[in-house]
Amino acid sequence: MKVCGVELKGSDAIICVMSKANGLYDIPQVRVPKLSIKDAGDADQVKDFQFSFGKLLEDYRVDKVVIKGRALKGKFSGGPVGFKLEAAIQLINNMPVEILSSSYIKSTLAKAQVKIDFRDTGLKSIQETAFQTVFAYLDNN
Repeated sequence: MKVCGVELKGSDAIICVMSKANGLYDIPQVRVPKLSIKDAGDADQVKDFQFSFGKLLEDYRVDKVVIKGRALKGKFSGGPVGFKLEAAIQLINNMPVEILSSSYIKSTLAKAQVKIDFRDTGLKSIQETAFQTVFAYLDNN
């Protein structure tokens, strides 16, 4: 199963694609570490973001998307643009999307039998949270 982990931060969707088969993890090189939007108030830009994200998922034959959840209110709540991007991702046709809470990710990583040092992945530092999200999902499924 190939899964795309997503961290929504500001107007960026930071991604990490990973698969797990027979107990082995694989992190393919993807063309971009993040997809961004300049003006979330412009419907055409939101549609372009959704198309680009869907095309990336299609090109890498992704089976599922997992998004790191954000608080709805309070000090660490997500911004309105992030929620718009989340909705755009959730509405991509024929793509199952799941939102994982921070506590779920943290507890799964703590219990993981396999430990992967992020520095050994070859990913950019901005992708660490997306990596943790997808790793936690694959380790628990």
